[in-house]
Amino acid sequence: MNGNIWVLSSADSVAIATTLILAALGALFTERAGVLNLGIEGILLTSAISSFLAADSSGSIWLGLIVGSLVGALLAGIHAVLSVVLRANQIVAGLALVIFGTGLANFLGKPAEGKTVTTIIKPLSFGPLSDIPLLGPILFQQDPITYASILIAILASLYLFRSRPGLELRATGDDPATVDAQGLSVASIRIRYTLFGGLLVGLGGSWLMLAQSAAWHQAATTNGIGWIALALVVFAGWRPMRLIFGAILFGFTLQLPFTLQAEQITFIPSALMQMLPYLATLIALIALSRPSTRNKLGAPKSLGIPFVRDER
Repeated sequence: MNGNIWVLSSADSVAIATTLILAALGALFTERAGVLNLGIEGILLTSAISSFLAADSSGSIWLGLIVGSLVGALLAGIHAVLSVVLRANQIVAGLALVIFGTGLANFLGKPAEGKTVTTIIKPLSFGPLSDIPLLGPILFQQDPITYASILIAILASLYLFRSRPGLELRATGDDPATVDAQGLSVASIRIRYTLFGGLLVGLGGSWLMLAQSAAWHQAATTNGIGWIALALVVFAGWRPMRLIFGAILFGFTLQLPFTLQAEQITFIPSALMQMLPYLATLIALIALSRPSTRNKLGAPKSLGIPFVRDER
């Protein structure tokens, strides 16, 4: 067994976790406000191609990240209007957003199919720390957005559980009538955090494009990561700190088939290993659809339920 392969695989797992952390955090903030957004996959795809086109035309990675993030917020805004303002069925609205986002990304990306971006996000160098055996490649050879995603998760945890706005956010997802009785606008809070969630998802999609893929392939850019992010929120119990470890674990399962192939380990079917993250996603979504199971997992009590002030 080649130890270097497993070290590199672990380092790649941390890198892959970046998009999962950002997308899952986006879903978490949205769901903590009581809005269920199943359109994460569509937002990721559209943000990815938007960041690609912006970075390719301007030569600036950072402009690509900004554009992709804003596109994510824009698409989340569409979901907010449908779900909060018009009180449409949130599951249907989310699935419609997946279809719309996928189609839009395919349309925008058709001229750029297979094209590579000239500038990509590169890992940071920490000098001697990067050369530490085992830990160096895993902890000290990541790019700025990877470190930023972990920092955002830590700050999100402090915000949710150590601040008054965080308390208001959690209360909006659990008992919006009480929030309304306090003179706060439930609709405003839900729209605000849906937009912020879309911004984080957009950043995750942009990073995936500009740091991992570096070439646009509509069929393989996100590869279902949006659905995995939704499942990750469930497995993490809607707690940001747990997302970090869960995302790295999911990232490892996504990377594992390639590692086993490099090690020439064939007694475990690669198709089975590739299926595991999505099987876990399916289980999580089934659990999310059952109110009794959802409550046991710690989901916001009013998740997916429109708030109507006159029906308090």
